[in-house]
Amino acid sequence: MIQLTETAAGKVKELLEEEGRSDIALRVAVQPGGCSGLRYAMYLDDDVSEKDVTEEQFGVRIAIDKMSVPYLSEATVDFVDSLEQSGFTIDNPVAQSSCACGHSFH
Repeated sequence: MIQLTETAAGKVKELLEEEGRSDIALRVAVQPGGCSGLRYAMYLDDDVSEKDVTEEQFGVRIAIDKMSVPYLSEATVDFVDSLEQSGFTIDNPVAQSSCACGHSFH
C-alpha cells in the first residue's frame, strides 16, 4: 500500500479541518495522460466504495481504486514546503521513467 509521510498526513488533516468533515478520504489514483503516459491524481473524496482499497495512516484515511494499486504499491506521498516548491509530491520507485514536472510517469 502507498505510504503517507507524517508531514503529508499533517497537511491533509489541515485540509480536512478546513472542510469541516471527517468522512473524507485522501484519494490517490493513476490516470491515463501526461507527457509520459500516466499521471497521478490526488484529491479529497467522500465517495469511497468497496471497489477501493483503503487504509488509515497517521489518522488519515487513504483510498486507492483497485486499478491504481499496482502502480502505487511502493509509492510515498510527502508534503514539501520550501522556497523552491510547495505541495504534495509522490516518490514512486515502480515508475520506469518520469517527466520533468514529476506529475507524469511510465
